[in-house]
Amino acid sequence: MTGKVWLIGAGPGDPGLITVKGLHCLRNAQVLVYDRLVCSELLAEVPADCEKINVGKTPNNHPIPQDEINRILVTHALRGRNVVRLKGGDPYVFGRGGEEVETLAKSGIEFEVIPGISASIGGLAYAGIPVTHRSHASSFHVVTGHLQQGKEPQDWEHLAQLQGTLVILMGMSQLEHICAELVRHGRRADTPAAAIMYASQQRQKMAIATLATLAEEVQHQQIKAPAMIVIGQVVQLHDLLQFVPTTFALDEMAPVALELEALV
Repeated sequence: MTGKVWLIGAGPGDPGLITVKGLHCLRNAQVLVYDRLVCSELLAEVPADCEKINVGKTPNNHPIPQDEINRILVTHALRGRNVVRLKGGDPYVFGRGGEEVETLAKSGIEFEVIPGISASIGGLAYAGIPVTHRSHASSFHVVTGHLQQGKEPQDWEHLAQLQGTLVILMGMSQLEHICAELVRHGRRADTPAAAIMYASQQRQKMAIATLATLAEEVQHQQIKAPAMIVIGQVVQLHDLLQFVPTTFALDEMAPVALELEALV
């Protein structure tokens, strides 16, 4: 009998931000296939006999190619096992989740996608930056700073003309170039901008600046990947809207998960 694959978003970093349904599936997994940025607290939630497979990638270093990850999911499902594919943020927001599900669908494997809170929204919230605000931004745009090899570079000329909040994931290695291109194509140099490292985690760090000074401030604050970049007037709300998050141990969430078990 063929098993099933659950593609689960772990959220931006704080383990308490995983969904109740995602936590329930973790606690019933027979195989866990997980990425580099998934926190250790979530990895500890699987059963003791669950097989854990680390397929994490680092910038410019992909020890397990995507095709091999796809094969791992199919192979274990064909063995009749319950497979959880755990990805940071949301699996469909620059997480290559779509490619993995395509493979499962073509292989006749049953699957389910459990969305997660994307860092592009939840990570900004933890930094005191609302992605939209009626007085500052009526839209937001999420792009990647790291395109597939062989693809044309981002259209920074077009992105510079957008009036809403611009969120850039996986762009730290190109930060200086990105800022310069946006200014060159018309975005004001004094536009508020920030970079958030380890968003929503206790070790979160931030650099708050302008488009013209962000690269310098990032270097001063020693902000490195994994981090995201946000550009727009909403950044200036950071001082007013920042907060100290409440932390919960995942075992405190167990009663809630049990009460809602019938839903999943």
